[in-house]
Amino acid sequence: MYNEDELRRMTPQQRLELRRALADIDSEALAIRTRDRRRAIILAVILVCCILLAAWTGVLATTLPRYYRSGGWRGAWVGFDIALLAAFAATGWASWRRRQILILCLVVLATLLCCDAWFDVVLDAHTKGFQESLLSALLIELPLAAAAILGARRLLRMTNAVMLRYRGMTGPVPRLRKIPLVGVEPGRPITDLLAKPQMHLPHVPGVDDTTATGTEVDSGRRLR
Repeated sequence: MYNEDELRRMTPQQRLELRRALADIDSEALAIRTRDRRRAIILAVILVCCILLAAWTGVLATTLPRYYRSGGWRGAWVGFDIALLAAFAATGWASWRRRQILILCLVVLATLLCCDAWFDVVLDAHTKGFQESLLSALLIELPLAAAAILGARRLLRMTNAVMLRYRGMTGPVPRLRKIPLVGVEPGRPITDLLAKPQMHLPHVPGVDDTTATGTEVDSGRRLR
């Protein structure tokens, strides 16, 4: 620690640098506390949503009628099948063009297929079409959904393996649930995911961000 005599012997420039260093330390500590508070708020919101959803599910389970005649049946299913068709088309395009968005398309496609199987089986229960819906779910929708999920999982692990290799790391690829989020290192707020991709790239002194981004885009166009 500095005593008063040592502080007096410092030049004005040295005292200014000391004040700047102390201010940087204080601002860093404040930023860490802010990040911890944001993380706690996000976790609290997720927990509250889970509790409310569980309570609402219980209310629906006890109050909804077992059987109900619904209107707008054609619009509901035609609209859903159009969304499923769009998911198939987007997945095929992303696979053909070898785009990273294929992972997202596979997850969306698997989700829609599972929903299709669930509602077909549940809504056709106690009807003549139940067996057809059940066989369709077991032989078509659910196998396709499983294939989509396994494909997305494989692509995520492969992407992580390539990133680790570029960082000079070797060894087996960790399990999917143990792979950390890219761009959000420990101690940084989860809201950093909403930042622009350029914010997660290392800064190169002397290179303007706009110029660098434009160069990358032009390079990508030439590669295509």
